[in-house]
Amino acid sequence: MVDSVQDAARVGGELGYPVMVKIQIHAGGRGKAGGIKKADNESTLRRLAQEFLGRSFVTAQTGGEAKTARRLLIERSSPINKEYYAGITYERKSARPVLLVSSEGGVEIEEVARKDPGKIVSVPIDPFLGLLPHQGRSITQALGMTQAKGGRLWPALAGMYQAFVSAGASTVEINPLAEMGSGEFLALDAKVVLDDNQVALRPELQALNDPQEEDPMELKAKRHGLSYVKMDGTIGCMVNGAGLAMATLDIITLYGLKPANFLDVGGSASAEQIQEAFQIILGDQRVGAVFVNIFGGIMRCERIAEGIIQAVRKAGLRVPLVVRLEGTHVELGRRLLQESGLAIVMAQGIEDGVKKLKEILK
Repeated sequence: MVDSVQDAARVGGELGYPVMVKIQIHAGGRGKAGGIKKADNESTLRRLAQEFLGRSFVTAQTGGEAKTARRLLIERSSPINKEYYAGITYERKSARPVLLVSSEGGVEIEEVARKDPGKIVSVPIDPFLGLLPHQGRSITQALGMTQAKGGRLWPALAGMYQAFVSAGASTVEINPLAEMGSGEFLALDAKVVLDDNQVALRPELQALNDPQEEDPMELKAKRHGLSYVKMDGTIGCMVNGAGLAMATLDIITLYGLKPANFLDVGGSASAEQIQEAFQIILGDQRVGAVFVNIFGGIMRCERIAEGIIQAVRKAGLRVPLVVRLEGTHVELGRRLLQESGLAIVMAQGIEDGVKKLKEILK
């Protein structure tokens, strides 16, 4: 792993040419985006490193936004016979991990999944038993492999499942899983998605975090104990409770609008956290309106109202704001908002709030 042209040239000399130069960003599809190339000599490696470092890339997995390449992985180029794909993720239908293997690995795997899903073999894994040898044999037979070749593939699949479990991952992919000239299998590239709850318990996983690869607003929210995910719409949302937040996003979408974020302030947020949440939402310049949808249980409605009032006065209000409050001390909370002198539109329910948003935006 390198972050300068000089280090890239040094590593290239140590490994011996040819080498592969790979951008390191938190997204797949880097090869198709032009972020993985071969260098046969030092001058080519220097040129590619100069071209890649600091450049923004958009891949099929960046959601239309560009990600800046700040680091490169330099690897010795490997002569291969064939590329395979292997991955493990969770499947809702079977409520368990599922192993996916395809004989069509490499940069076109997304196209294979879309146009010819029959080329992808899937096997559900019992989490109590793990990945069993007979499942490996059924996969290799479905792929048309000889027994000898299947025997060489099995350690890679078994090792991948072991990594999936031990790291507390939600997804592990090897693409390409390459069959070398020697007949052995080698993981030439991989992608691992870790479960945030698992990371919170594991210092060794926390040490792998690269803040530069995270959205600045998501980082800020995390520091203040808020659950925030940036999306690509224009309706800023502040909700308490993940279920209510997801229902809010669904109803906003149902009415033809697009949410700008998922933001769960939790069941016991302070006025200060409400202020921070508001500033994070307004920090997104695409936000054209804000919908606050709060059910006050543990968190009383007057505290929420005080937080909203303080946040609006501190940050200013450049967009329409619709607030729906229900629950503990709701009348007091509503009265505080109505008497604040701020341009706040009160709603009587989620649907009423979204209808008012739509009407205002017209």
